[in-house]
Amino acid sequence: MPDTLPEAPAGVLRTYVESTFLGGQSVSDTDELLLSGMIDSLGVMSLVAFIEQTFGIEIPFEDVTLENFSSIAAMTEYAGSKRATSG
Repeated sequence: MPDTLPEAPAGVLRTYVESTFLGGQSVSDTDELLLSGMIDSLGVMSLVAFIEQTFGIEIPFEDVTLENFSSIAAMTEYAGSKRATSG
């Protein structure tokens, strides 16, 4: 497990989301990704795997919620809080 989150975790997530789901289109940290349809349920599973591998955290099923995955900002906050409680 990495000792720290990657530098600029929001940037890492934004790059992944833009390249994987949006064909390179830009997204802001606060754009609604799920309710807008930019990312679907299969995309969320891909995001979970990416976040677990990149940030060295384990995401329990019950944490896969709209609140935690609605935007880049929400995912960054969630990953940081999980890392803080598991480290």
